[in-house]
Amino acid sequence: MQPMRKIVHRTCFTISRTVYMTCCCGCLSALRPRYKRLVDNIFPASPQDGLVKSNMEKLTFYSLSSPEKLDRIGEYLFQKASRDIYRRRHGFVIIAMEAMDQLLLACHSQTLNLFVESFLKMVQKLLESTDPQLQILATQSFVRFANIEEDTPSYHRRYDFFVSKFSAMCHSNHGDKPTRDKIRLAGIQGLQGVIRKTVSDDLVENIWEAQHMDKIVPSLLYNMQVAEKYETVSCMETDTRDGAEEDPTRLAEACLRELVGRASFGHIRSVLRPVLTHFDRHELWVPNDFAVHTFKIIMFSIQAQYSYSVVEALMQHLGAGSGAGPARTRVRAARASVLSNIVAIAAADSVGPSVLEIINNLLTNLRASVARDCEKESDEKQFQDALINALGEFADHLPDFQKIDIMMFIVSKIPSSQRGGKATKADVMLQSILLKSLLKVGTTYKTTELSKAFPAAFLEALLRLSGAGEAGTRALLQRILHTLLDRRGNAPLLALPTVDYAELGLTVEKCSRPDLIFISKHGYAIFSSLYDGLQLESNTVENVESIYTTLALLCLELASEETVCDMLQLILAIQQSALSNPVLSSSQQCRLHAVAISLCALPPHVLPLPALKDYVSRIIEARREEAPHLLPPLLEDYDNLSPSRMPSKLPYLMIDQMALAECLKACGIDTSRLQSPLPYSSGSAAGLAHRHSWVEAGAAQGRDSLADIAAGPAELDSANSSPGVQRHTTQSDSVSLEALRRAAHGPSEAEKREAERKRATLNNTFRTAPFDYLLHLTQPKYEIQDKLQEIFSSLSQEPLLAGGSPSAKLRRAQDQCLPELFLY
Repeated sequence: MQPMRKIVHRTCFTISRTVYMTCCCGCLSALRPRYKRLVDNIFPASPQDGLVKSNMEKLTFYSLSSPEKLDRIGEYLFQKASRDIYRRRHGFVIIAMEAMDQLLLACHSQTLNLFVESFLKMVQKLLESTDPQLQILATQSFVRFANIEEDTPSYHRRYDFFVSKFSAMCHSNHGDKPTRDKIRLAGIQGLQGVIRKTVSDDLVENIWEAQHMDKIVPSLLYNMQVAEKYETVSCMETDTRDGAEEDPTRLAEACLRELVGRASFGHIRSVLRPVLTHFDRHELWVPNDFAVHTFKIIMFSIQAQYSYSVVEALMQHLGAGSGAGPARTRVRAARASVLSNIVAIAAADSVGPSVLEIINNLLTNLRASVARDCEKESDEKQFQDALINALGEFADHLPDFQKIDIMMFIVSKIPSSQRGGKATKADVMLQSILLKSLLKVGTTYKTTELSKAFPAAFLEALLRLSGAGEAGTRALLQRILHTLLDRRGNAPLLALPTVDYAELGLTVEKCSRPDLIFISKHGYAIFSSLYDGLQLESNTVENVESIYTTLALLCLELASEETVCDMLQLILAIQQSALSNPVLSSSQQCRLHAVAISLCALPPHVLPLPALKDYVSRIIEARREEAPHLLPPLLEDYDNLSPSRMPSKLPYLMIDQMALAECLKACGIDTSRLQSPLPYSSGSAAGLAHRHSWVEAGAAQGRDSLADIAAGPAELDSANSSPGVQRHTTQSDSVSLEALRRAAHGPSEAEKREAERKRATLNNTFRTAPFDYLLHLTQPKYEIQDKLQEIFSSLSQEPLLAGGSPSAKLRRAQDQCLPELFLY
C-alpha cells in the first residue's frame, strides 16, 4: 500500500510540474514583444517548407504600421540568422535573408535608414561565410538594396568591407569551374551595386578614392582579360546582349562602362591610373589586343567632352616604366599603337586648345624618339610609325580648317636647313619624321581651293624645306605637295614622266578664278623653288620624278590660257639649265631634257592647242629616231653616250622659244610673256644678268632717242673747244647725223610697233610678276662706292702723257666709243 502511494504521488508531481512549465512558457510567450513573436512565426518547423507567407504578411503589415520597430525587427532577424549560421542551419538563414529582402522592399524611403544598418550587417555576416551559396545569396540581396533610390542619403554609411569582399570574389579560384564562375559573377554584381549606390551622391563615401579604385578596376579587368576574343561595341550595349548576365566577362565589361560613364572630369584620372598600372604589372601591353579593346571601351563610354583626357593620360604614359632595351621599346611601341587606335574617337569632340595640345604631345614624343637615336632597334621605328599613324587618325576626324592649322603647326616644328648646308644627323631624322607626320595629315585633307590649302606662311615654309640637303627629305616634301595639289586622283597616273598622255585617262577640269589668282601671286615662288630643286647635284631619279609629278599636277590643276606661257617659260628654263649648268652630270642633263619634253607635251593635252601639239610631236618623233635618251623613261645611268650624242651637240632637237611663241600665236594666245627673257636661273651672276635683261632693254628703249640727240652736239662742242684738234668726218659722225635726222622726223612705223611691243611687255611684266621678283630686279648690280673706287683707281694708274699726239689719242677713243654710243 505504501509503495502504491509513492507512485501516485510521483505521478501527480510530474503532471503538476509539466502543467506548471507549460503554463510558465505560455505566460512567458505572451509577455514577449509582438515583433519578436511575429518574426518567430515566419519560420516553419522544417526549413524545407520555406517562409510562412501568411505570417510574413502579418510582419510586413506590422512594420509598415509601426515603422519605429523596423530597427528592432532587423536586429532580431540578424541575431537569429547569426545563430543559424553558427549552427550551420543554412535553410533557416536563407529564410531570414528572404524575410529581410521583403521588408526592405516594403519599407518607405523615409524609414529605410532605420532598417538598412541591420540589413547590411546581415549581408556582411553572410559574405564572411565560407559557403559559396551564402555569399551569392548575400550578393543578390545587396544588389536589390543598391537598386533602391533613397531620398535622404546616409553619409555615415561605409562600404569598405563590401568593396574588398566583392573584389576578392572577382578573383575567386574555386576548384569547380561553374561555382567559380558564379562567385566571380556575384562579385562583379556586387561591385556594380556599390558603384550605383555611391557615385550618384557626393554625401556618401567617395568611391573614387585610390583605395577603392585600386580594387574595383583591376577586378573588372581581371575578368575581362580571360575572354577568348575581344569584340568592342561603340555604345553601352553590353547589358542587353544575350548571356550578359551569365558571363563574368561581359558583365565586367558592362560594369567598367558604367563606372567610366559615371565619372566626372575630376574622376577620370582615378579610373585611368589603375588601368595603366594593371597593364604594367601584368605585362598586358604586348600583344596589345586586350589593351586596344579596353581603351576603346573607355573611349566609347566616357562623356564626350572628357575623351581627350584619356588620350592625354596615355600619351603621358608612353615612356613610363622601368627597364631598358628592346623589351621596353616594344612596350612603348605597343602603347603608341593603342593610342593610334583610340585617338580618332577623341578627335570628333576635341576643340580649340585640346587639339593642339594633343598634337604637341605627339610631336614631343616623336622628337624624344629621334633623340634616343635607336636606329638599330626596329621597334623604335615601330614606335614612330605608330605615333605618326595616331597623328593621321586624329587629324582625319577634324574639320579641314583645323587640319591646315595642324599642318602649319607641324611645319613650324621642322628644323630648317639651307641648301648646301650640312645638317646634323638628328636634324635629318627629325625632318624626315615630321615630314612623314605632315604627309599623314595631308592625306586626310581634301583640297577645294589652292589658296585655302596653301596659306602664305605654310607655302613659304614648304618651299623653304625644298632645299633640304637630304635627297629623301626632298622627295618626301614633293609627296606632300602631290597630296595637297591632287584634287582629281591624277597623281598616281603622273608618277613617271611620259609623252603619251592620251593613254593615261587623266581627269581635267577648267581652272577656277580663285586658283588663277593664287598662281598669279605665288606662281613665281613655286616655279622657282621647283626649278632650283632640279639643279641640285645630289638629285636621284626619284627626286626628278617627284618634281615632274608636282609640275604636271600644277599644269593639270591650273589648265588655262593664262598660265600656259608661264609653264612653257619654266620648261624652257629647265632645258636651258640642262645645257648650261656645269654641276650637272651627263645623266642628270638627259633626265632634265626628258622631263622638259614630257612637260611640254602636257599643255596641248589639257588645252586646245593643235599647233603646239604638232610641234611637240615632231620633236618627240625626231628624238625617238636620233636621241631616245632625251625621252622618258628616266634611267639611272646614261654613261654609254658618245660625245656626238650629248644634248649640247643636238641643238636642232631642242625646244625652241620662238617656235613655241608662233604655235601659241596660231592658237590665239598672247605670247608677250613667253617672248620675254626667262626669269629663272641657277643663281649665277650670268644668270642674274640674263634674268634682268628685259628690264634693261625696257630702260634702254626710253633712253635711246635722248642719247642720240645729246651725243652729237656734245661731240661737236668738244672738238671745237679743243685746241689743235681738227674735226674729221667719220662713220660715227654720219651715224650721229642720222640719229639727229631720225629725231627730227620721228620714228618710223616699224619702230613705233616695236616700241609699242616692248612697252606692252614691260607693263605686262610689272603687272603680273611677283613683288619679290620685281624687287630683286631693281637691285643694283654693283655698289656705287665700289664703282667710284674702281674709276679713281684706273685714273690714278693711267699716265697723264701717253704716247702719240693728243689728236691721235682722241681719234682712237672716238673710234672705240662712238660706234657703241651711237649704235642706235
